[in-house]
Amino acid sequence: MYVESPRYTERFGSVRINDIQKVVALDSGLKSEIPPHGAMGVVKISEETIKDFEDRMAIVVPVKDERLKLFEGVISGIPHDCLIIVVSNSQREPVDRFRMERDTLNQMCRYTNRLAYIVHQKDARVAQAVKNAGYDELLDENGVVRNGKAEGMVIGLLMAKLAGKEYVGFVDADNYSPGSILEYVRIYAAGFSMAKSPYTMVRILWHYKPKLSGGTHFRKWGRVSEITNRCFNSLISSRTGFETNIIKTGNAGEHAMSLKLAELLPYASGYAVEPEELVSIFEQFGGTLPAGPAAVVKHGLDLFQIETRNPHLHEDKGTEHLGGMLLVGLSTIYHSPLCDQETKRLILSQLTIQKALKPRQQPPKPHINRPPSEINIREFTKNMEPCLEIYSALYEG
Repeated sequence: MYVESPRYTERFGSVRINDIQKVVALDSGLKSEIPPHGAMGVVKISEETIKDFEDRMAIVVPVKDERLKLFEGVISGIPHDCLIIVVSNSQREPVDRFRMERDTLNQMCRYTNRLAYIVHQKDARVAQAVKNAGYDELLDENGVVRNGKAEGMVIGLLMAKLAGKEYVGFVDADNYSPGSILEYVRIYAAGFSMAKSPYTMVRILWHYKPKLSGGTHFRKWGRVSEITNRCFNSLISSRTGFETNIIKTGNAGEHAMSLKLAELLPYASGYAVEPEELVSIFEQFGGTLPAGPAAVVKHGLDLFQIETRNPHLHEDKGTEHLGGMLLVGLSTIYHSPLCDQETKRLILSQLTIQKALKPRQQPPKPHINRPPSEINIREFTKNMEPCLEIYSALYEG
């Protein structure tokens, strides 16, 4: 794979925020003479390097009542050497869609001779392990894991840690293009290979997000993404004193992290999860609030934003959810101690214009789940390790 070299890096405390790097070519060949560490603004990431990182990576697929054909395509696009972890919150009755997902994953794993895990978000064993680990905020009033994408992601990254993986990536289950899933994961590996620190995040910027309506319109930016990015950049500008547009992936659902970083971050519920990751990184390591773990401050944190070649073809769920998505996402910025009054006014203005908030209202505080590093991981492991066989996609019991 050929990827643009980081042309510009903005530093915010201990965080190195790399501007957008484009994928130049999906494959770099075996005989290319371009030096692997960059020439003429291009970095060559060899196939051996990509495969090495894939072998150490788990890919988490949160899914809820998705079309089986879409789900099947997504899992088929995940590179063979990655561990697949499906965390499903799909219905169990009257139709057991979770069983259908498990059967689909089972068939793919049998045909391709690979390992994958699938767990239901409401699984009683998972809830007990979470409770015993002292992670009560992940549970609802019925004692099972709360609804929400973030909660599924947390279960996935805990499973990745249990499986001994070093990196965890996330992909959505509503993608029409298996080839784009393959590219996302290769980009994750490319980003990790370029990192200078063991604390690394790679966030995907889609090349295009086509909308099919009579014809095909290849739109570059979604409305929610434009607004979220603008508010993030306002936040950073207020702290550095220099206007910036460095953040372009505020809502990146497709992203990956080293486990060392993933276990240090809190996770907000619902659509707030991806913006909250950035908010937390800037709070802990931006240099203006009390610093987070000393190891991250010492090594720094690498944040990559990489643009794909493939467009993002996904399920069109309409526009009704966009206001809610914008509201909860911007609430993570609004309620951050980093947020200045000018950025707060910008957020309130945008939410009012988009009719996500009434005039003079304030966005509600998001529900935040503590960082996994603050729970008793050993207790979680002790409860879950004996159950790993049950969660294997090949388990027939």
